Parts: sequence; C-alpha cells; structure tokens
Amino acid sequence: MPQKFHFISGLPRSGSTLLSALLLQNPRFHAGMTSPVGSLFTAMLQQFSAGSEFGAVLSKSQRQRLSRGLFESYYADQQDKEVIFDTNRLWCAKLPALLDLFPDAKIIACVRNVAWIMDSLERLYRANPYENTRLFNDDTERNTVASRVDTLAQRNRLVGFAWSALKEAYYGEQAKSVLVVDYDLLTQSPEQVLRLVYDFIGEPWFEHDFNNVQYDAPEFDQALGVSGLHRVRRKVGVEARRTILPPDLFRQYASLSFWEDGAGSEANVIRLRQDEKTK
Repeated sequence: MPQKFHFISGLPRSGSTLLSALLLQNPRFHAGMTSPVGSLFTAMLQQFSAGSEFGAVLSKSQRQRLSRGLFESYYADQQDKEVIFDTNRLWCAKLPALLDLFPDAKIIACVRNVAWIMDSLERLYRANPYENTRLFNDDTERNTVASRVDTLAQRNRLVGFAWSALKEAYYGEQAKSVLVVDYDLLTQSPEQVLRLVYDFIGEPWFEHDFNNVQYDAPEFDQALGVSGLHRVRRKVGVEARRTILPPDLFRQYASLSFWEDGAGSEANVIRLRQDEKTK
C-alpha cells in the first residue's frame, strides 16, 4: 500500500515539534522536526523553471514524477510507516504543488500569538549568551531586543516568512486542506486537539501518552547556535510566565493573529467554544 503524505507547517515556536513528537508515538506514523525535503524541492523547482538549462525539455508529467519521487525516495527507509508527516514552514507557500502531487494530503499549520513567539525566541537567545546564533547575520541585527525582534519579523526571515506563508495558505484556494492548531490549545487540551487532528486526516484514534513525550535534536540546534530549539518537555502542559519583551514590542506583535478571524477563509481552525472562553 502506498504511503500517505501529510504536512506540518505554520509558525516557529508554535508546537510543531511537540505535535510531531506526539504523532511519532503512533507506530503507524512517521513525524519529526523540519526535514530537508522542502529545500530539496525548492532546488529542484529552480532546475525545472524558465532560465534553467533543462527547464525547456521537462514536461509537466516529468516534473510531477521527479517531484513526487523526491518525497518517496527520502522516506524510502520508512516503508513500515503508513502515514508520513513532513515538517517545513515552507509548505504553506507551496500548497498548489503539494496538493497537485498529493491530492488527499492535509496541512496542519501550528500557530501561536506572535508576541509569545518573539518572547520564546528571545529567551532562547538570552539562554545562549556566548553564542551569536545563525538567526542573525551581523551585530546590527543582534544588538538589542528591538533589532532582534524586528529582524525576525522581516518577510524573508524566520518569523516573518512563516507568517506570510501561513497567511497565503489561510486565504488561498487550497485553504480547505489546512487545519490551524493553536499552541495554547494544544498544551491545555492535548487529547481533545489531537483527536480533532486525527478526524481531519481521516485516521483511527491512537491512545497517546501525554505525560511521557520525548524529543530533542541537540546536534541540529547546536549547528544553528540555538540550544534547546527543538527540545520538548516530557509532560504536555501550560507553562505560565511573564513576558521578557518590552511592553510596546509585545503589543505590536500580539495584534498579528489573523487566523482568529474566520472571515474570508475556508481553512479549518480549532477554536475554544464560547462557553469555554469564559471559564
């Protein structure tokens, strides 16, 4: 039986690694942190396109076979897994190609209040005070919390690109294939949220252990110079804390949660019921 492919995308520091760690508990599933497939797909697309040496001689069917073959070849070692979840923030910007290659695929987009994303990344930066990290290109970008946050918010950087790609998917013509999963809801009610994910992808429920979640990628994080970026706490739960961002920066980025407004989008969003919001 051919493997089913689904995709995890969305915003950084919004629960994609936690979600992958939970899905990985299911012996039928393969999931993990960001894979290189997105970068390989982008590089292949450049060779297909106008201006490349070979673009003119590749038919659409050849491009489709080569693209699908990339996914199948990369995951050839996971033949014992029936369902593959590939993670990359790029996928929200590539839905036309993804759903042409895999018409039944679903995209799970992890989101979080952008102010708390910035807070989380700033905490990681401060926790590594003897490392410049590869998140920033020079001292001008990394000098202060204001320059760091503004840099990350640019449309071609870690948070800004992911936010723009998510917005494209949320309002685009493939939005019905997108499920938006909020980090706060995932940590508050992991079983309820995960059951909705299973319903969305059409898979039978598996009993997960939310008190024994294991995932870490220290080598990858060390290469980025951001220790702890993909470390998941053992027990799923809410961690209440005070922000370390200045109030004006927090307010600026807290207003960017466009997915809270369902108008103009056919995307699926896991939301609190009105009676739960008052609890």
